Formats: sequence, structure tokens, C-alpha cells
Amino acid sequence: MLIFLALLYFCLATAAIGLALFPYGRGLLARGLSALFRKTARGMSERVLGWRIAASQRGQRLRAGMPQAFRQGALDSLRRHRVACAIGLPAVLIPSLLALVLSSPAMLPGYEEAYVAPDAQVAALLQGERLVPPVALPPMAFTTAEVELVRPMLVGASRNWGLLHPDFSQRLLLAFKIMKERHGYDMALLEGYRSPARQDALARAGSHVTNARAYQSWHQYGLAADCAFWRDGKLVISEKDPWAMRGYQLYGEVAESLGLTWGGHWKLRDFGHTELRLRGVMRR
Repeated sequence: MLIFLALLYFCLATAAIGLALFPYGRGLLARGLSALFRKTARGMSERVLGWRIAASQRGQRLRAGMPQAFRQGALDSLRRHRVACAIGLPAVLIPSLLALVLSSPAMLPGYEEAYVAPDAQVAALLQGERLVPPVALPPMAFTTAEVELVRPMLVGASRNWGLLHPDFSQRLLLAFKIMKERHGYDMALLEGYRSPARQDALARAGSHVTNARAYQSWHQYGLAADCAFWRDGKLVISEKDPWAMRGYQLYGEVAESLGLTWGGHWKLRDFGHTELRLRGVMRR
């Protein structure tokens, strides 16, 4: 539908500019409309039939000399309206081309991607397999100097799995299980549900933290989580660690295979962030 509207806009805009700039085109349109009116106004009679034959003969003679006359008229009009063409043509072409190149369902208001189970593990999950949250990490794990350097406001974060949406928490737990069994990474939940007040506080900290205000983040709906890795009794969050970066890439692949959206593709990259965009939850 978006592509059709873009093409329709292009055709209408091109026709309007052509009529505005080229007198020959206006005359041709006027003659065509006039002929159409006369054609429909007259009844079916021998006189009309004779007129059609005569008109056909005249049209053949006219068309024989039309291409050269049209080209000459178009060239003359282009020379006379160089500035208008230089402004008008980009105004017509650029919006149409941008609409065609950038068009995607995600541009539509309220669009959320449909989820399709990609493998047997997800199918089993949706059919009733229930995973339980891991044992909570000691509070001191989130207050070390290394953690505070990367996530200085992590102390007040909620890591209560019970506040997460059941569908999201099960997919996240399955991601944790796959990361451990297939890739050898132990995952840890840094923050799940986030109150509106905390969301605003993080937004006030700067765009390097988040651009989302209250109720603009899936955290407020229990449908987002920030995660990291647990290695040798410590949290590993730093993106400068090659082992952690490899883990983030694997985590993104696993999360997306489970129907989650991964923050590693965003402009403000958030490698440990995943969310489940359920239709009708966040009102834009």
C-alpha cells in the first residue's frame, strides 16, 4: 500500500508540474478533454460515425507530425523554466524514492512484529514447558568497582523475575539455558521491570544512558531486561572484554531466534538488552 501511494504521488506530482511548465501539454490536454466531451455528448448516429472517421484521419495526420513538435515544445519549455525544473523535479523524486527505499512494515504506527516459533525448543516452550529463574546473585555482585564503572545506577535496579511478563520471562530463561548449554556462558539478570520514576531518572542522566522517558520503554511493562555474564564469581559487563563481546553476539542471535528484539542493532547499542514487543501493550 505504501509503495502504491508513493507511485501515485509521483505520477500526480509529475503530471501537475508538466501541466504547469509546458504549454504544449496543457493544450494537448485541453484538446483531449474537448474531444472527449464532444464524443460523449453526441448520440450514436451515422453523422457521429462519419465524424469519427474524419477525426481518425485527422488524428493520423496530427500524430505523424506530433513527435517532432512535442520534443521541440518540451525542449523550449525546459529552457524557459530551468530554475523551476531544478527545484520541482527533486521535490517530486526525492520523497518518492525515499518512501520506496525506506518503506517497511515497521514504519507503520502500532506495528509489532509477528512471532513465529523457529525451532523445537521454542515450540516446546509455548506448549507448556516452564523454566524457573536461577538462584539470585549476592547483592555485593552489583556494587563492585568494575560494575559501577559501567552501570553506576545499577544498585537500585529490580531483578525480580516475578515482575516480568510470563511470556517474556520464559523466553529469556530459555535464552539463558541455550547460552549455557550451547556456548558455555552463564547469564545474569541486571535489571528487569523498571518503574516510571526510575525510567525518568535514567533519562535525566543523559542520552548515553537512555533516550526513553516513562512509559516509552518496554521495561515499564515487564517486557524488557538488561543482562550480562557471570564468570569466576564476578559480573562481566564491559564491551572491551573480547570474551564478553563474543558472548553478546551469541546472546543476540539466540534472543532473536526466540522472537525477542536485541539492542545490539540499535544506533545507541545496548548489547545486553532484549525486549518482547507484544501488540497493543505500548500505546504510541
